[in-house]
Amino acid sequence: MVGSTSRHMQLIIIKSQLLSFIFSIIKFEMETYAVLSFPHHLSFFPSKINRNNKLFPSLPCKQHRSSRTSSTPLNCQKMYVPGFGEASPEAKAAKNLHNFFNYVAVRIVSAQLELHFPEQSYNKEAYDELMEFLSKHSLDDGDKFCADLMRESSRHKGLALRILEVRSAYCKHDFEWDNMKRLALQMVDDSNTKLMRDFVLETSHVENEN
Repeated sequence: MVGSTSRHMQLIIIKSQLLSFIFSIIKFEMETYAVLSFPHHLSFFPSKINRNNKLFPSLPCKQHRSSRTSSTPLNCQKMYVPGFGEASPEAKAAKNLHNFFNYVAVRIVSAQLELHFPEQSYNKEAYDELMEFLSKHSLDDGDKFCADLMRESSRHKGLALRILEVRSAYCKHDFEWDNMKRLALQMVDDSNTKLMRDFVLETSHVENEN
């Protein structure tokens, strides 16, 4: 009985060590390779990307110039991302951030008007006007929201100008760009690792049952 229990514990330890080893392999593979296509037979660890392959077209090299220097290093071999027309993924992200900054500015101004900050010179009447306007107008398009707000009345125009001022100041001085990049990269890494770990646990459990 004791010998059977001992062998069972050894199997558990070996299985735990094996899973830990598999996780380390997954992490290494995910840092080294990019999962961009699936072959006819599903491969758990895809082969390294060959950027000269026609399946992975790259953007042509671009040389950026500035007034201070004659040239900067070439920016080559970027992945081609279809479906953005004349824009780029960065331009799309910038547009979304633009509308987000407008949303943040509206929240900041509304908090000031609601007397969360007594030192501000705004009043409850202006807060009610802004809330009423918000109930009838969407914040999906920040510029359209501000344009409509300006044309509502002279009082609303003052609110719109305040929102424009706040969104510009927040974007330039308060938004933590480096922190956003760090969080975005960490989110992708953590999500990839979790998905692969869950897959390994699920498939190992099925194999053990079989």
